[in-house]
Amino acid sequence: MSEQLDHYSTNFSSEKFPILLITDQVNSPANLGSLFRLADAFHIEKIIFCGIDEAIINSNRLKRTARSTQNTVSCEFEENIEEVVNQLQEENVQLLALEITDDSIPVEQLQLQENQSLALIIGEENLGVNKNILEKTSANIHITMFGKNSSMNVAQATGIALYEITKKLSSFQQK
Repeated sequence: MSEQLDHYSTNFSSEKFPILLITDQVNSPANLGSLFRLADAFHIEKIIFCGIDEAIINSNRLKRTARSTQNTVSCEFEENIEEVVNQLQEENVQLLALEITDDSIPVEQLQLQENQSLALIIGEENLGVNKNILEKTSANIHITMFGKNSSMNVAQATGIALYEITKKLSSFQQK
């Protein structure tokens, strides 16, 4: 019979991934809490929250959803996403937007380079990623869906994208 493991009895890899998660006005406390948990689960470098009030970090809903990961995941708050993206471009960080566009590719088809830092940009659920930001990305990626709806919850989509991206990055380590 299988025995359920807890946080202290698993032996998952502690590999850290060179991924920045950048939010473009994502402001739902539940989604933000979920993003903290995802950032912890996939052991990414940092979350950069753009265009929201830093006080949201004290929301009870965020804290309940984050399950204390807001205390351990590195994050920063920036007002202007364009300034953040411009700085990352200067640092040669590969910019990816999780957005369905006329030129987006399925995340599973994304080609990554070894030792390349990258930033995954996600947008607010109703508006998506700002058009000016989409023009600065090296690729726009989407999740292949089979139903009639063309979108899903931003945190769920981010989890799927981070899974696919970290799986690709892990393959470089296994060579």
